[in-house]
Amino acid sequence: MKLIAGTSNQPLAKEISEYLGLPLAKTSIRRFNDMEVFVEILENVRGEDTFVIQPTSYPSNDSLMELLITIDTLKRSSARRITAVTPYYGYSRQDRKSSPRSPITAKLVANLITVAGADRVLTMDLHAGQIQGFFDIPLDNLYASPVFIRDIRDTMSVHGKLPEELTIISPDVGGVVRARGLAKRLDAGLAIIDKRRERIGESEVMNIIGDIKDRNCLLVDDIVDSAGTLCNAASAMMNAGAKSVAAYITHGVFSGPAVERIEKSALTNITVTDSIAATPEVEASKKIRQLSVAPLLAEAIARIGQERSVSSLFN
Repeated sequence: MKLIAGTSNQPLAKEISEYLGLPLAKTSIRRFNDMEVFVEILENVRGEDTFVIQPTSYPSNDSLMELLITIDTLKRSSARRITAVTPYYGYSRQDRKSSPRSPITAKLVANLITVAGADRVLTMDLHAGQIQGFFDIPLDNLYASPVFIRDIRDTMSVHGKLPEELTIISPDVGGVVRARGLAKRLDAGLAIIDKRRERIGESEVMNIIGDIKDRNCLLVDDIVDSAGTLCNAASAMMNAGAKSVAAYITHGVFSGPAVERIEKSALTNITVTDSIAATPEVEASKKIRQLSVAPLLAEAIARIGQERSVSSLFN
């Protein structure tokens, strides 16, 4: 088995390597003056089971091209099997046509990864479950919920029990299944935020479905990007009488003014995974915490390499 680290999240790749007790393969990944990517594998991978650890996060296009070129390099180097380990799957929000003449880029990316030569994909908390059907090769979609549940119990339990007023919040109708599953496993309440804009040009109105008065609320979602909606939701919930509002989000994109918004928001804190490498601004934030998913990904890699089931990791 060989682990190949891309450049988009080397801290995560190193942690996976340490967990497995397997050194990262020697590579040379560099960019020419015109920003073309060049990848060279500096050790023999012929007949090897290879895993390319490369989330396609910012800069998305560069990260994606690097992943594709690395896969192609391994294919041309006679690797026996190539698994693309992309904890964050870029372009996942473009999973359907949003207008008559618009692309389905999540499907295009699936085609590119497959054509490049990947035999399998390992990812986490896809924005839309149907993306799994965009691939004609096996795909394992892990969930961050076991990591979040462990942390919630460790940080919020009193005498071994979670507070009765704990409520899990879905920030939109599309995330209800995720929030319901977490609420069920934590034996917590459930509420939903229904966002709607009555007329073009008017502000978005947030209606809260469920009782959150005097409750400790946890917003759960798969991606936080500019954090505008998340911070507005926290403000609306505090105005509706919530005792506190925190958030657990799998992928921390944190683009533009996201960190500044979070610092000024009603959120007590926001917890994300390290599926995307933290920027210095994120690391310096007093409200943003990062949990490692390296053990979860490493265990999945080990099981795939040993031809064992990974289904138990979905829970």
